[in-house]
Amino acid sequence: MDSIKANDSIIHFNDNCYSSLNKHIAEHNFSKIFILVDENTHEHCLPIVLKQLETSISIDIIEIESGEINKTIDTCLGVWNTLSDLDADRKSLMINIGGGVITDLGGFVACTFKRGIAYINVPTTLLSMVDASVGGKTGVDLGHLKNQIGVISNPNLVLIDTTFLDTLAGNQMRSGLAEMLKHGLITGHSYWDKFQDLSKLSLNDLDQLIYDSVIIKKNVVEHDPFENNLRKTLNFGHTLGHAIESHFLSSDHKTTLLHGEAIVVGMILACYISTKLTGFPKADTDAIKALFIGHYGKVTIEKNEHAAIMELMKYDKKNNHGNINFVLLKAIGAAKIDCIVDDNIIIDAFEYYNQ
Repeated sequence: MDSIKANDSIIHFNDNCYSSLNKHIAEHNFSKIFILVDENTHEHCLPIVLKQLETSISIDIIEIESGEINKTIDTCLGVWNTLSDLDADRKSLMINIGGGVITDLGGFVACTFKRGIAYINVPTTLLSMVDASVGGKTGVDLGHLKNQIGVISNPNLVLIDTTFLDTLAGNQMRSGLAEMLKHGLITGHSYWDKFQDLSKLSLNDLDQLIYDSVIIKKNVVEHDPFENNLRKTLNFGHTLGHAIESHFLSSDHKTTLLHGEAIVVGMILACYISTKLTGFPKADTDAIKALFIGHYGKVTIEKNEHAAIMELMKYDKKNNHGNINFVLLKAIGAAKIDCIVDDNIIIDAFEYYNQ
């Protein structure tokens, strides 16, 4: 697969990954290399990368705990202090090996330490390959509020080695697939139609689908790098999806949802709202709901939880001037941004989901 240039970053795939990494290191006068991992990627992915590295530069491994609950400024403080203790300087290189938590947090740490050091992302989950790999979004959560702190900063390189997917559990694969489904809904039938029978998708299909998904996001981000217009369409399903994810993360009596699991619910709700407000066909909403629930199952959201979830929407990053802004669909491939939605329609959407 050809490498993809995306703004200031270059994305390499599979066979090109490690030769490009070694070439990049050889061409730059890095003083030290720091590799950020969690306990899972330390065991399963780091040995593969280290085996491919060809350099005499000093390498230090920094491990943090996995999971969204650890995507915090406190974790950043720990990594910043470790970098200082290990004498990192402005010519250091940071390599982030992991899912979206590692690449988001590691990128934020790198672009703020000593006002910015070079970094490379090695996404190891399907979600991070098709989502966090493009666009330069870095940052952490603020308590249970998603991605409230961060900056846009592109890594030098992104290395997508799909052999890492062999280490993932099924729910992690489904979580990443949700973002690919979203790409189909906002861009059109040529991509969306490939997912109509999810039972027929195999790992052999994934390489091309991942590549196509990266191209889709790259094209959007290049037109609107700072999310002023077109890039907002990538948030389809996320206004309610992020609120649901945050609610489940902060509730002691709820089982934490993976990002994609929450976004699937958010997309079903957004499709229903689209049917009510922007003319999205009801038949398409019903078909999408059937497809998603058939593959992901149904999340239990009680009526007494609706108000708490809706309250969390006010922290959505797309909001402005006191308005909660939804991304809705007029048709598959035709999104409408900055839509204001009455609370009663949102409640009706929850009832539709629960039917």
